[in-house]
Formats: sequence, structure tokens, C-alpha cells
Amino acid sequence: MTAIMEVQRLTKSYGGARGIIDVSFEVGEGEVFGFLGPNGAGKTTTIRLLMALLRADSGVARIAGLDCWRESLAIKRLVGYAPGEPALDPELTGGQILEYLGHLRGGVDQAYLRQLIERLDLDPTRKFRQYSSGNKRKVVLVQALMHRPRLVILDEPTNGLDPLNQQEFGRMVDEVRRDGGTVFLSSHVLTEVEQWCTRVAIIREGRIVRAGGVSEVKDIKRYEVTILFAGAVPAEAFERLDGVASVETTAGGLGLRLEMQGPADAVIKAAAQHRVVSLSSHEPSLEDIFLRYYEADGRAARKATSVV
Repeated sequence: MTAIMEVQRLTKSYGGARGIIDVSFEVGEGEVFGFLGPNGAGKTTTIRLLMALLRADSGVARIAGLDCWRESLAIKRLVGYAPGEPALDPELTGGQILEYLGHLRGGVDQAYLRQLIERLDLDPTRKFRQYSSGNKRKVVLVQALMHRPRLVILDEPTNGLDPLNQQEFGRMVDEVRRDGGTVFLSSHVLTEVEQWCTRVAIIREGRIVRAGGVSEVKDIKRYEVTILFAGAVPAEAFERLDGVASVETTAGGLGLRLEMQGPADAVIKAAAQHRVVSLSSHEPSLEDIFLRYYEADGRAARKATSVV
């Protein structure tokens, strides 16, 4: 697969604050590439370097063979970019903003533009300052897609969107890929990346810690199941079940909190052998998942080092 994006040992320091360190990855033309990490991990810094909004301290980034810093104007002609924090003229309407940006690009297909506006249910007659965060997000998504770019770079694209708009946006991502375009999207939502992306890079504390297929996401994905029973049930009854990573007793012995990785079928069948008062499941934040997963990795590494 031909690489449309090549990042080699990209480094940016903010002095005492965290930046990114030796970040390297490639994005193949025609794929949907997920850039995954908790807030503050370095996703936005990396994207701003790609878009020449920041200058790297060292390393190289290329898009379509062009240097991201020295040839940024040429890159902007073939890229659609949706920033994580939209900052547009508050006194212009959404329609005026899109019209202005379309003219800057030499004109766009007006029928396609109207289609994007309708699909995301955006009211283009309201001023930008009157929009909710979700509607501001819609404006930047439409402007990123309206010229049918060869590469779309999206920073946390679904922040503020309701579930229906998230689904519609997912369909747009699929369409870009089917039409031969490439999508690079940063996210801290595991389910989005798992659903839309073909490959991922995972960044933590400014460094790439994993890169590869979507299976990399499944390796760190965790969710919690909490079960409240009418009577005490020993944690040992669930510890060795498929999909269970750990079990904690709660509610004075009447409840169990299970950290899960994989299907919950075995847990549900085991719980059904007892009188269940309530059962709930939720996915922790990516920050919590990274904290648990990589703390566990760190403890294992330190233990192995001490043994050697």
C-alpha cells in the first residue's frame, strides 16, 4: 500500500509541558487510520504539526511526498482539516463561513455542499456564535469534506455530536474511503476507532506505544459489569470465567464489579444461577483504561527487571 502520510521521529517540546517525542507512523492511501489516546497524550500537537500550525523541533512529516512545513500550501490544497476546537468568525452565519471557505478553494460543488449540510442537519442561517458545540462541530466537518479532498484529517470529529449525527458521520467516513480517499482521525473513543478504522496508532504521554491493526484496540479495550445479588456470591465463582480480567466484591458482599475484556456470555450464564437484583455495564473513559492497562504493564516490567 502506498503511503500518503509519513511521519518519522517527529518531536515537539513545550518546555516544561508535555509535547511529543520521536513519533513515527505511516498512513496508507485509501485507509481510515485512527490516532488514539487519552486527552493530553499528544494527538492535537501531532495534527497541528502535520498542518504546519506548529513547527517541529526535529523529525520529518510528509503528506503525498510533500514536506508538511516547507510545502504546507500545496498540502492544504489536497487536505480537508477539521480542528478539535473550532474558532471561526462568530458574527458570520454557518452558510457564510462555508461560502467564504469554498471561494478560498476556488469553488466547490454546491449540490454536494447542500447535501452535507442536510445530512448533518445543520441550520446554515444562524450565526456561528449562536451555535451549540455540536453545531459548531458540524460546520468544521462540512468544510473539511466539501471539496472532496484526497486526505481528510479530523481532530476528535464527533465531540458534541448527538448519536444520530455520529452515525451519519460514520457513513460519511465510509464513503470517503470507498471513493478512494484517506481519513486520519484522532479520537479518545474506543468504539469509534474500532468501528471505522482499518489501522491505528496509540499515543500515550507523547510517545507511540502501539501501532498496527484494529486488534491493537481490542487488546486494551476494557469494560465493567456490576452485578448486585440478593445474597452473597463469592468472587471466586467468576474469577476464572472467559472474558473476566478481575473481580472486586462490593455492597458488603452482595455485589461484584467485574473488569471485562471480551464477551460476557460466560458471566451472564454464571450470574443466572443466582438471584440477580440488578446488572449494569459501562465502558470506562479511555483515561481510566490507559491508567489501568499501562500501570499493569509497568508493574510487570518492573517485576521482570527485578527478577533478572
